[in-house]
Amino acid sequence: MGNTDKFEMIADMYDTPERIEIAKVSSGAIRDYLVDAKSKNAIDFGCGTGLVGINLLNDFHSVLFMDTSQNMINQIKQKISDFNIQNADTLCFDFEKEGLSDLQVDYIFMAQVLLHIHDVESVLSRLFDVLNEGGHLLIVDFDKNENVVSDLVHNGFIQAELTDMMTQIGYRDIQSKTFYAGSKIFMGHDASMFILDSQK
Repeated sequence: MGNTDKFEMIADMYDTPERIEIAKVSSGAIRDYLVDAKSKNAIDFGCGTGLVGINLLNDFHSVLFMDTSQNMINQIKQKISDFNIQNADTLCFDFEKEGLSDLQVDYIFMAQVLLHIHDVESVLSRLFDVLNEGGHLLIVDFDKNENVVSDLVHNGFIQAELTDMMTQIGYRDIQSKTFYAGSKIFMGHDASMFILDSQK
């Protein structure tokens, strides 16, 4: 996944008050879309230090924390150990390089991950394959923001364009909305965030 090197370097100082607050907002938005999830398995995709997934552990039967950065995975492993969390596991893996044929889950959620992914369509296709029939992919990310100029990340997404791409892949019942706006939350710029729910 894009920017893995950067995340390897900042893993042990990643959990700032601002990131913790955004993670709370993001996990709250995701929780609103969960249906009968207590018996379901989920992947926190591009989990970072697990800030979003930790908030949702009680909403699922189990959560697999997945990231391309081993240092980020080490951080979440430490939290799992410190808090004696029983229903979580970790996996260091890069969906941009290969697919995972033997993994099947009911929910995949990703918060502020898609903007780091170079080939969005390829990764969304591979995630589609991992979902059980009727399973959900939930995306939280930034709305398109022309003020953000970066070689490292996408400058957000237009919800309708993302919906069209996902429909082509095979996702259905796609719904999205902007749910949060904040000051200087996207590379130093004011920005808004959307949530998108889709089903296989």
